[in-house]
Amino acid sequence: MPGTRNTGVLALGGIAVAALLTVIGHLEVNDDLNPWALTISDFAVSDRGGVIDVAMVVLALATVALLYGLRRTGPPRPGAGRTAELLLGAWVAGLLLAAMVPTNEPGTAMTPAAYVHRYASVVAFLALPVGGWLLARRPDLDAAARTLRALALLSLTLAAAMVWSAYPGDRVLIGLAERLLIVTEVAVLGTVAVIQTRRVTPARGA
Repeated sequence: MPGTRNTGVLALGGIAVAALLTVIGHLEVNDDLNPWALTISDFAVSDRGGVIDVAMVVLALATVALLYGLRRTGPPRPGAGRTAELLLGAWVAGLLLAAMVPTNEPGTAMTPAAYVHRYASVVAFLALPVGGWLLARRPDLDAAARTLRALALLSLTLAAAMVWSAYPGDRVLIGLAERLLIVTEVAVLGTVAVIQTRRVTPARGA
């Protein structure tokens, strides 16, 4: 039976494409936008339906490939597998919803759509690091367990910094905090993808 190597390759390719599209999206938007003070969503709404929105969809699809690979490997340790997969599914759903429902333009009042976008993003940002921590308990990911736990803790720390900036911190450096958070969370996905490319595991029941 086919193993998981192809899913890892697909995921790594999707992550690379998403990263490239995000960089292009930053270069294409208005030069007056400050990436350290504004979030990626603020950039995306200025180019609605543009490459940043596409990048979010591509990243979600890359995660789906990883999930498919995880489902095809041997059964995880009790309490680690199904919950981690559900959390990765929540990350995918949050990304897709945030891509489809825009936030408000910078400096304008929050709209109902903007609140949907905000909370979809919050779900995604929190679900992935917790899922990454649980993935570290899987026997097929033992080689990357320490890396996954370190990235998960760093992601949660950066998420806390972003929350502080969004509320009592008057949005100081919120864009920087968010971008560091996204890089760290994508590194969780990349770590799992690299492990998948290194082995060919028989499907369950094979």
